[in-house]
Amino acid sequence: MAESKKEIYDIIPPQYYPKTDLIHENIDFEKVKDVLEKSQIQFPFIAKPDIGLRGSAVKKIHSTAELQSYHTKANFDYLVQDLIPYENEVGIFYVRFPNEDKGRITGIVAKEYLIVEGNGTATILDLIKANPRFELQLNALKREYGNALNEVLKVGEKRNLVPYGNHARGAKFIDVSAQISQQLTDVFNEICLQIPEFYFGRLDVMYNNWNELEQGKNFSIVEVNGAASEPTHIYDPKHSLFFAWKELARHITYMYKISVANHKRGFPYLNHKDGMKEYRLHLEQSNKIVNF
Repeated sequence: MAESKKEIYDIIPPQYYPKTDLIHENIDFEKVKDVLEKSQIQFPFIAKPDIGLRGSAVKKIHSTAELQSYHTKANFDYLVQDLIPYENEVGIFYVRFPNEDKGRITGIVAKEYLIVEGNGTATILDLIKANPRFELQLNALKREYGNALNEVLKVGEKRNLVPYGNHARGAKFIDVSAQISQQLTDVFNEICLQIPEFYFGRLDVMYNNWNELEQGKNFSIVEVNGAASEPTHIYDPKHSLFFAWKELARHITYMYKISVANHKRGFPYLNHKDGMKEYRLHLEQSNKIVNF
């Protein structure tokens, strides 16, 4: 499904996510600068497609020149968003049936970013090539950093090359579902109850430390993904394919039961015509972003 991130942000209480605004493609760049001024979003910030695809075309913008370059190249609507100051990220999958006052957390995935650590002699490029997972991102990193990859980092110096918790951008996913607690569930149940008709999906959250997150302090929602989201804890390398199938089946069953319950409440099922329209929009948007 092609989901507008801006439309989703608009139904989330604003205290839970960073300042965000929508930029339409093809508008004059002076109007883009006006949007930034009115929203008071400061450099550096994040630019990302309004309808996204696994982290493609997400970029940290440091200057007006970088923003103008992004805007000129973007043939899609995109968001500008304040940089979140927290270093840790998790994806929390939440499920609640329409007749329930309380939902449940069904899985948590932690994100390990693509971070290299210097040894005083190796270049960043050498450090990337030394890690098979990092090397898969080499072409994209060369486009992003160019000659800066020849820098030699000091012993123990760390550099986060891709500050986005996305599997397709080099992040490692770690299943931390064992850390599900009643306290954490209560925090996210309170949040999700404030999102109209939200019963199934994954909240990607950045936070300071786990103790504060369980207390509902010092965190920010990066995105909320609905029916098209995955229980991404299945991508932990320790898990088998059979585990992934079992978890997908479990969550598809949740979604089916929620859909049936909502249909009984008067919500129509998605018909074939509308489904194909959404599918074509998804393909069109995917082609734009992948070729960005």
